[in-house]
Amino acid sequence: MNDMRDQFIKAMSSAGTTVYVVTTDGTAGQHGVTVSAMSSVSADMDDPTLLVCIHHLSPAADAIMENKAFAVNMLRSDQSQISNTFAGRIAEGDSKFDHVDWHKLETGVPILTDALVSFDCTLYQKERVGTHYIFIGGVVGIHHPEEGDALVYSKRSYGRFQQIA
Repeated sequence: MNDMRDQFIKAMSSAGTTVYVVTTDGTAGQHGVTVSAMSSVSADMDDPTLLVCIHHLSPAADAIMENKAFAVNMLRSDQSQISNTFAGRIAEGDSKFDHVDWHKLETGVPILTDALVSFDCTLYQKERVGTHYIFIGGVVGIHHPEEGDALVYSKRSYGRFQQIA
């Protein structure tokens, strides 16, 4: 292995990131994957924009490109099992989508009913960089129940957001 790659992965594992489940549905079918790489891009467009990074071998990546829509569901601190499920740690033969409640907004993509917040997006742009696609989406709907704290992932463990007094 490349020493710089190993150092990079170890260093990045120290970053505390919010955990998201990215979903899509349409002609390419229903897919979802757990990610930690999401960021706002701009609030000052007709539709605000955000980006997510998804590994190029994930079935969700190809599906997003074909479906041209995706949702970003920010998980609550009590939803680590949902993160694990969409990261691929479920019993064989089960559908990831059978384990939680969903609804739909503008694009028809599954929105996690109990997420901390969900963004319903149309695909604006995509760019492959190394092993990952960067998807930029225009936010056309937001589901924001405002209950709970964000699920955080750092040093290969789950945690929760805690305000400093």
